Amino acid sequence: MKPRNRIARAQRMTIINGMLVFVILIVVLQLWLLTATVNATLGGDTTVALPAALVSLLCLGLNIGLLRYLVRFE
Repeated sequence: MKPRNRIARAQRMTIINGMLVFVILIVVLQLWLLTATVNATLGGDTTVALPAALVSLLCLGLNIGLLRYLVRFE
């Protein structure tokens, strides 16, 4: 008899696929942020660099948090 707190394989794969979608969205956001920052910097606006770097660090933190959750999940 299986313990009740174990998650079925199909449910686990659904959760992992959902996490993968979030990771892809965050990476696309970071790529867009990099492109916009480089474009603004080449245009002469250097005030965008610091806020963009902070948001990019926040995205990195989110991805690291999802990775830690995934390691604990298995």
